[in-house]
Amino acid sequence: MNLFGNTIQSLERGLDYSATKGKTIAQNIANIDTPNYKAKDVSFKEVFSNVQAKNLGAYRTDARHIDFKSRSIEPGVFNYSNFRYRHDGNGVDMDKEQSSLAANQIYYNAVVDRLNGKFSTLQNVIKGGR
Repeated sequence: MNLFGNTIQSLERGLDYSATKGKTIAQNIANIDTPNYKAKDVSFKEVFSNVQAKNLGAYRTDARHIDFKSRSIEPGVFNYSNFRYRHDGNGVDMDKEQSSLAANQIYYNAVVDRLNGKFSTLQNVIKGGR
């Protein structure tokens, strides 16, 4: 029995995605002057489509275990292998990274606000509406 539904788990996955995306953007910005560094990005959609093609059943060690609809899917980090932005082979575009960082921060704040709202609702229910 799932007491709180899948909302909190979905929001947790959203925070995981945002954290991975933020780390990847920070790594790209830190390597802006590294020759032949290839920019990285995070694609949840790409990993999800790869896993979706496979069987999404859960790993069960006993036939009596409940079969879940899907496993948790981690966002995938990939390189832009054929992309060169500058003459030294570096593939980091600072303007793109800054705009991605701003978009990721907005996404993170929205997920955190929704998670806070969910916990506030649960707290209100626990207190009996007082």
